[in-house]
Amino acid sequence: MKRKEFKERLFLALDEDVDGITYDEKMVLVHGLLVEYEKENEEKRDITNKGAKWTDEELKIILLDAPTKENCVKYARLFKRGYGSIEQIYRWSVTARKDMTDERKVDSFIKQIKKVAKEIGLRG
Repeated sequence: MKRKEFKERLFLALDEDVDGITYDEKMVLVHGLLVEYEKENEEKRDITNKGAKWTDEELKIILLDAPTKENCVKYARLFKRGYGSIEQIYRWSVTARKDMTDERKVDSFIKQIKKVAKEIGLRG
């Protein structure tokens, strides 16, 4: 299918009424569905850095932004990683040490996340 035809079909679908919701509500729904689609289809995009070490700078970039699904998808795409790893970075950055298992307290990746989070002023 050509891009033009794809665009036309997509716009026709977007023009359909959805359960009597407003245009603005529909756009929020569409945005959420696109994020969900990307999250569920990450194997279709480049994830060549999945499992590779993170740099402090990469972690700072992520942690300086809000922990939303949209940002998890954005950074997964940007850094060629899995969605879950970005989600875990956000989660570990604010998890209190007292709530971690002994194994997690000594994990080098979690220590790195905590160090970067502290540097930028996140509490956890």
